[in-house]
Amino acid sequence: MIMVKYSGKTLEKIYGRLANRKIRVKRKVEKIITDVIEKRDEALVAYTKKFDKVSLTPRQICVSEAETNGAYQNIDAEFISCLKVAIGNVSRFYKKQVKKSWKIKAEDGVILGENYRPLERVGIYVPGGTAPLVSSVYMSVLPAKIAGVNEIYLATPPGPNGEVNQHILAVANLLKVNAVFKLGGAQAIAAMAFGTRVVPKVDKIVGPGNEYVTEAKRQVFGYCDIDMLAGPSEVAIIANQHANPAHVIADLKAQAEHSMGVSFLITTSKKLARLARNEVKDGFIIMVRNLDEAVDMANRIAPEHLQIMVRRPNKLVRNIKNAGAVFLGSYTPVVVGDYISGPSHVLPTSGTARFFSGLGVNDFVKSTHVIGYSKKALERVAPAIEKIASLEGMEKHVASVKARFE
Repeated sequence: MIMVKYSGKTLEKIYGRLANRKIRVKRKVEKIITDVIEKRDEALVAYTKKFDKVSLTPRQICVSEAETNGAYQNIDAEFISCLKVAIGNVSRFYKKQVKKSWKIKAEDGVILGENYRPLERVGIYVPGGTAPLVSSVYMSVLPAKIAGVNEIYLATPPGPNGEVNQHILAVANLLKVNAVFKLGGAQAIAAMAFGTRVVPKVDKIVGPGNEYVTEAKRQVFGYCDIDMLAGPSEVAIIANQHANPAHVIADLKAQAEHSMGVSFLITTSKKLARLARNEVKDGFIIMVRNLDEAVDMANRIAPEHLQIMVRRPNKLVRNIKNAGAVFLGSYTPVVVGDYISGPSHVLPTSGTARFFSGLGVNDFVKSTHVIGYSKKALERVAPAIEKIASLEGMEKHVASVKARFE
């Protein structure tokens, strides 16, 4: 791990080392999206062959009923039991987020309200690669289901044999996903954003992915909605002399399992810093003088995952402003949130926890404002409307109010 000291420019030094390939990625993604818009399924077939080394016909892009049924053949009962626990925990958490439409009646017959409605059609991206993220299926699908979304489509890269991971298929089927597509990368995002003959156009795309997926989501935003721009996974650990070094090092190493994962150890302990530096290859150690500086640095980083491994973590969490999820104490590793605790592991990264939140029911709901005025109520506010509209030069706006009283 690389050792740095706490200062106002600490993050500038760190992110300078994490130089990325954004411009090159941006151009490649632009071409992929353009090709999908113009050539549709033909482009999907070509890019699947190019990037995934799999030859498919347009018809084979969508997982068949026979493939789904076959996925259950090699799945053991223990997996299903574990899955039920996870689904129960995630469902229980998200049912608390459900919003209800509301209405108030004010003086003179004024009615104000807000109607909440689920999105009609959502696309979910599940990364594939060497280890398909089975947990991302239920962590993304369940909030959408609980929100009331009617149509949910899932895209995930095919394996070398042209098939989708059997566990991903089984979970998607159990959660009644409408269809699963053998698509990965920017081409999958483009297909869901603009639609093809095989892939329906969706209202929103959610789910984590690599830099190409993230850039594609950035570029299609506005044609459809997205959840967030989730980049490589990251963890920040606040720890002092009271932390168990074995726990800290184990959690830092766990982060290294993620492709391009980033880890930060923020500590007041020189002993812990030395141990981590010797035991962990990648990441950054930030030395601070006290826990106040540790909290300040964590808020500046705004990490996806923040672990607080001090004697009284609840005292520190009160001052945490920016984090995707906070894990309290020595016995709450990030892995608990990755798989089983309840809140989705689809979280903001790369400092975007300053303005993004973790995936939730609200991501799949939109609201419509409801406004109703009686004649008496409109008469009461007419002078104010006329004054403000006149200042803006909107004389026909003024006329539309006056017409009610002529």
